[in-house]
Amino acid sequence: MERQKQIKTWLSALWPGRDFNMAPASADASFRRYFRVTLDDQTTRIVMDAPPANEDCRPWLKVQQVFLAAGVHVPEVLAQDLERGFLLLSDLGNTTYLQALDADNAVALYADAISALVSIQRASRPGVLPEYDSALLRRELDLFPEWFLVRHHQIVLSDSDRNAIESVFQRILATNLAEPKVFVHRDYHSRNLMHIGSPGAVNPGIIDFQDAVYGPISYDMVSLLKDAYIDWDEDLALDWLVRYWEQARKAGLPVAADFGDFFRDYEWMGVQRHIKVLGIFARLFHRDGKDGYLKDLPRVARYLRKACERYNELAPLRKLLDRVEDKVTVLGYTMDANQLGSRRG
Repeated sequence: MERQKQIKTWLSALWPGRDFNMAPASADASFRRYFRVTLDDQTTRIVMDAPPANEDCRPWLKVQQVFLAAGVHVPEVLAQDLERGFLLLSDLGNTTYLQALDADNAVALYADAISALVSIQRASRPGVLPEYDSALLRRELDLFPEWFLVRHHQIVLSDSDRNAIESVFQRILATNLAEPKVFVHRDYHSRNLMHIGSPGAVNPGIIDFQDAVYGPISYDMVSLLKDAYIDWDEDLALDWLVRYWEQARKAGLPVAADFGDFFRDYEWMGVQRHIKVLGIFARLFHRDGKDGYLKDLPRVARYLRKACERYNELAPLRKLLDRVEDKVTVLGYTMDANQLGSRRG
C-alpha cells in the first residue's frame, strides 16, 4: 500500500488539479506490478512499479528504445522516476493474444507477430544488448534438475544421472551457440503480445521485453509457437514456422539456407527453453509461492518429450521424464496440473 501511495503522489504532481483512479492491471513472475490509471477525461495510462531493491527499470528503457527504433509497437514512455522505480507508459489495452486468439483470427494475428519479430531481428547488431552466452544458457538449464526433478518431483539423481544430464546439456549448448545471433525478446509469446483492437492499430503490442538479449535466431519462434500457455496443432505451427523462415530469408536474416537445418536448430533451441521453463515454473511455486504456473507444466513437458523422442541424443532426458511419470503413477496421483502431464502412449 505504501508503494501505491507513492505512485499517487507522483501522478498528482504530474497532473496537478486532475482527478484519476488507479487499479491493478497485471503482475508478472518478477517483483514488477502494473496499474491502469484512468484520468478524468477517461484516457488511460499504465504505471510500471518496479521496486529498486528488486528490479531495475533501465534495461526495460533501453530495450524499449531499441524495439521502438526497429519500428514495432511498444509502450511509449511518458514519464519516469528511476530513483523510486516508477514508469508512466501509454496503454496498449488489456487484451493479450492469449485472450483474443481463436480459430478465425489466429492466422492473421500470428502473421502480424511474425512480421514484428522479423522487424526486430532486422535491427539486430552486436554490442547493444547483453549476450545470450553459454553461462546464461547454462544457468537456465541447471534450473531443471534442481527445481523440477529434485524439488518438485523428489527424483533422487545418482552420479550416473548427473553425468548423463551434463552430457546432454553440453550437446544442447553446442547446438544453441552455433546459431546465428539476433535481438531476442526471450518471452515472445501469447501473454506478452497485446491485441490492439482499434481501427488502424498495429498488432501486436509488445510488452515484458526487459530481459532481451543478443542470441540464437530461432529462440523467439520457439517462444511463439511452442507457447507454454496455448496449444496449436503441430502442422499449423510448422506452417507458421515455414512462413517465418521464408520471410526471414527475404529480409536477409541469417537463417539456415535449408529449412531442415533451421528446423533442427529450432527444435534444439526449444529443448533448452522447455528445460528452463519447467525449472522456472517449479521454482516460482516452491520458492516464491506462486502456483499459477503449475497448470502449464504438462504442456511444456509434452513439448520436451516430443523433441526427446525425435532425437536419439536426447534419450537421457526422455528417460528422466519417464521416471517422473512412473513416480507419479506409483504414488497414485492423478496426472493433474501439478504433475508432469499425459501418460506415455
